[in-house]
Amino acid sequence: MRWYLGAVFVLVVAVVFQLGLLAYAMYVLLGIMVVSRFVARHWIDNLSATRECNCDSAEIGDKAAVVVTVRNRGRLPVAWTLVEDSLPRQALVQRPPRLKVHNRRLMIGMLRRGGQKTMLYQVEFLMRGYYQFGPVVLETGDLFGLHRRYRVATEPHFVLVYPRLVPLAGYDLASRRPVGEIRLTHRLYEDPTRIAGVRPYQEGDPLNRVNWRATARTGLLHSKIYEPSTIAGATVMLAFHRDEYPSSNEPLRSELAVTTAASIANAVYLMGQQVGLVTNGRDAADRIRQEGWAHDYHSRAAAQQNVNMADHSERLRPVMVPTRRGPEQLWNILETLARVELTDGLSFDQLVLETISRLPRDATIVAVLPKVTPETALALGSLRRRGYAVVGVLIVFDQFEFEEYGGRLVAQGIEARQVTDEASLSALCGQHLLR
Repeated sequence: MRWYLGAVFVLVVAVVFQLGLLAYAMYVLLGIMVVSRFVARHWIDNLSATRECNCDSAEIGDKAAVVVTVRNRGRLPVAWTLVEDSLPRQALVQRPPRLKVHNRRLMIGMLRRGGQKTMLYQVEFLMRGYYQFGPVVLETGDLFGLHRRYRVATEPHFVLVYPRLVPLAGYDLASRRPVGEIRLTHRLYEDPTRIAGVRPYQEGDPLNRVNWRATARTGLLHSKIYEPSTIAGATVMLAFHRDEYPSSNEPLRSELAVTTAASIANAVYLMGQQVGLVTNGRDAADRIRQEGWAHDYHSRAAAQQNVNMADHSERLRPVMVPTRRGPEQLWNILETLARVELTDGLSFDQLVLETISRLPRDATIVAVLPKVTPETALALGSLRRRGYAVVGVLIVFDQFEFEEYGGRLVAQGIEARQVTDEASLSALCGQHLLR
């Protein structure tokens, strides 16, 4: 707009002082500016893009193929267009990176009337996470560089990358002790799939308990006797507050903590026992922007800033997967762990106070901790005094730190075990109690 006002002002001065050559030059400049503005807007309004990705979920080490196609639906050829498919910047610049891009995700070229161009690249997933692909940002403008237009052309695509699962060596699948001793405070369950015998019918027995073969043979009602079984299992409590993970060991320590939580949940699930998850981390899905994507921006930076996932979330509630059995339970936990991110919300002791009323008493509390503060130790100690079985798994690399943190847990009567890498995680269930 300032260029228009300047050109009009010079034109008025030229007319007043009868400067014909200067007036003619201003007429030409104004004409070029008007035509350039029209052409740039026409080009950007008639550009469209589509994206195809061959996966919605993946494992660490997998690759996703992305195909971006840009089309010109207008009646005029587009002299040039710049196409960029957005990826989370933090995942690319982090060291080590979470994503690795093969081939270019940026393309520039000319599009004839009704023409199209295709861009193909691959993304390798180096760490678990919840990643946003896109939207596609288009840029074009006139040949003189007077006007540039930017547009977001597609909706984003999200890919969930599951955490790594490490088999726990020596994990007895017939055991009723997932990690540490289980304190059975109440009720024994009968397993209807395991018949131990029959007995005479007792008043109040349900019909599905009646053994009709024995009843027909003896002429008297008989009921089945089932072998008793106890539902034990574990509730994994993952500490994921930002202050507990020093930047010097990131993202190694936080990723190892997630791998530990996922591997323990997987081992308990394979035993057919109940398993759940509680964490004070942030769910990446809470950061998805809800507004529309097809906007016209005045700069590339503005376009990219408004289409990426939000940087922060104000959510303070804990992320929970209720402790239960079922074929979908493990996948719910793995999906939650894939999306969990470090947060500055609830501390671990606040997490315990917030969720204690929803923790089942017949499941071991497995606390995955990178650090044990006095407040954390007291919170876990209060769980133990209430009758819960509690085990601490410490993601600590330094032996002196482990002795310090483990000592605080042992003072509360809680077993502590150390994980320094995936090899020590595999031997987690074979470790001895810290004395």
